[in-house]
This record gives sequence, C-alpha cells and structure tokens, in this order.
Amino acid sequence: MRETKQNYERVKRFALKQGVSVFGVADITKIRKEFLLDKELKTKFDWAISLGKRLLDPVLDDLKDKPTPLYFHHYRQLNFFLDRASFLVSSFIQEQGFLALPVPASQIIDWENQRGHLSHKKVGHLAGLGWIGRNNLLVNPKLGARFRLVTVLTDIPFEADMPMDEACGKCRKCLEVCPAQAVKDLKEDFDHWACFEKLKEFKREGIVGQLICGVCVKVCSGF
Repeated sequence: MRETKQNYERVKRFALKQGVSVFGVADITKIRKEFLLDKELKTKFDWAISLGKRLLDPVLDDLKDKPTPLYFHHYRQLNFFLDRASFLVSSFIQEQGFLALPVPASQIIDWENQRGHLSHKKVGHLAGLGWIGRNNLLVNPKLGARFRLVTVLTDIPFEADMPMDEACGKCRKCLEVCPAQAVKDLKEDFDHWACFEKLKEFKREGIVGQLICGVCVKVCSGF
C-alpha cells in the first residue's frame, strides 16, 4: 500500500512539473478489452494515467456559433503539448523500471465509428477527473469541459482514484448553444450522428481543417 501511494505521488509531481492541469489514475482492468490495441499489448497494463490541460479562455472567447481558425490552431497545439507530456511521463516511468505507453491525444484508428485507441474521457472519468456531461464530454467541477486529455497506460503499481458520482444538474448551457442540436436533456440521448454531420459541414465550408467545433466547450466553464 505504501509503495503504491509513493508511486502515485512521485509520478503526479513529475507530471505537474510538465505543466498539466489535472492528474488522475484509473484501474482499467475491466475496460481494457475495449481498447483498439494488440491483445498481447493491452494486457500488459492494469493502470491508466489521465492527464489534462486547460484551454486558454481568450481563445474560447473567440468562438460564437462555430469553430474559428484561432481555436483550430489552439486545438492542435494542445494535442502537441499533451502528446509531449505523456511521452515524458512514460519515459519517467520506464526509468523507474516499469512499462508505460503514451496513447495519442487525438488519433483516429476506426474512421467509420470515429474511435481512437481508447476513450480518453472514459479513462478520465474512471480516474476521478470528472463526469460525462450532457455535451458528451468529460466535465470537471473546476474546469468544466475546458480541457483536453491524454492517457498513459502503465504497469507501475498505483492507488487508483475513484470516479466522480456527479452530474450537470440544472445546467443546460450546452443544450442551448449546440449548432447541431445534438445535445439533449439526457446525456444518453446525445445525437452523435448530428454532431458528426455538423463537424463535416464546418470542414467542407473551409472554416477549419479538422472535425472540431468547441461551442459546447466554451459555455461549460465549471460549477
């Protein structure tokens, strides 16, 4: 027990020094079968570190009812930052004699279903960083949805954080502003297809070069 706590604190201190905003650890033994990784590879890891970086408020202020070139650039820079941070954390863990695998912050593996190697927000939820909101994003009590995530898989013995048993309550700001009307009163009713079609529309119009929006992120600023 003492060793797992020490591992947690040591890796957390290192990660925070890299500039991440939030840190949590999840027990992934029950969900790793969902990962789009080689079977032998994913069974090597029992734990996942969830790292998050807060978006810059002035960039989000530039958003109205659609993404902007400024937000697109910020989005890409955040992904670069998170990939760099996860690489450094993974290297730090390997230097301690354990295995670690940084999973890209934004990389589509299954284009038909728009899936990456794993769901960063699902790992983030299990790592105690927030809950899945009406906007289909991970919502943190302090940051709202104004942060992005990356994941490091590892076999270093850890104490896992507990998932947050929270919800968005009476807040419906994202429902009111969603340009695709994809957000519904119940998070289970989120219209993934409507959201995806609106993202493709933004890209076809030449507004941004990637399938992103950010409007619901802007209005979700914490509780």
